[in-house]
Amino acid sequence: MSKVPLTVRGAEKLRQELERLKRVDRPRVINAIAEARAHGDLKENAEYHAAREQQSFIEGRIKDIESKLSHAQIIDVTNINANGRVVFGATVDVLELDNNEEHTFQIVGEDEADSKVGMISITSPIARGLIGKSEGDVTKVQVPGGVRELEILEVRYE
Repeated sequence: MSKVPLTVRGAEKLRQELERLKRVDRPRVINAIAEARAHGDLKENAEYHAAREQQSFIEGRIKDIESKLSHAQIIDVTNINANGRVVFGATVDVLELDNNEEHTFQIVGEDEADSKVGMISITSPIARGLIGKSEGDVTKVQVPGGVRELEILEVRYE
């Protein structure tokens, strides 16, 4: 499996979630299963089946996070000298020329993406259109809604 890019902040969030799953959620579900077993007949015990289903979800998520972290290439954008170019982890202020709206995007890994707060995946059309460009450049980006023309106002590495 190839390396998956991840920001330092994204890797830390995954580590925190993994810690919570292992130290809080897993023991809580194990206790719930033990308590449900104590009630007797497991065939018709809804609490037991719900706890087992939750345990399955937690164990799957733990494996998923461990796999992602083991294959992650953690990139600290504050240590990169990209000479004003848009790179993975950069925060980019753009002006959408069609409607004169300003947007701020941070280019992050797929697992970190959250478009509501401006964190876009490296694999998204907008990120692919911005990578390698510099302040003042104008780029046309094909998105599902059509073509967007973006002018790069500022590139930050924070």
